[in-house]
Amino acid sequence: MTQDEQTAHLAELLKDASIAMLTTVSPEDKLISRPMAIQETEFDGDLWFIFSEDSPKAEQIRDESEVNVSFESKHTWVSLSGRGRIVHDRAKLEDNWSTAVDAWFPDGIDTPGVALLKVEAESAQYWEAAGGPVKMAVELLKARGSDHQPDIGRSKKVEL
Repeated sequence: MTQDEQTAHLAELLKDASIAMLTTVSPEDKLISRPMAIQETEFDGDLWFIFSEDSPKAEQIRDESEVNVSFESKHTWVSLSGRGRIVHDRAKLEDNWSTAVDAWFPDGIDTPGVALLKVEAESAQYWEAAGGPVKMAVELLKARGSDHQPDIGRSKKVEL
């Protein structure tokens, strides 16, 4: 697959995901993960999140730090690695704003400290369960008490 085809395939895998786990590195070099709402933008190699730049996660990504974002959606799992960067772009913020985001920011889009987190993907690993939950259940049952390895789909690593 070409890089454009890989990116398009990842976009297809991510289209139904609404929540991701964002992992950053603390000043003590500890991994910290937290759920983040995914903004409804077309995946082109970048992910966007709305967040408060007064939060600890903002401190952890202040200097374009390495981050990981993981997703689960309809028997598909994606782990995406890249660089996180804080972006101040009012037009992009307005494009991504939704009523769901209002719950987190008392003054809406004008809440002090509201910003965008841009994750520029560098690589991804994904797993696709072939045939959905029924096939997965059958494969797991066949593997119980036998030497049969369950065929639950495919896994692939892609460089972006």
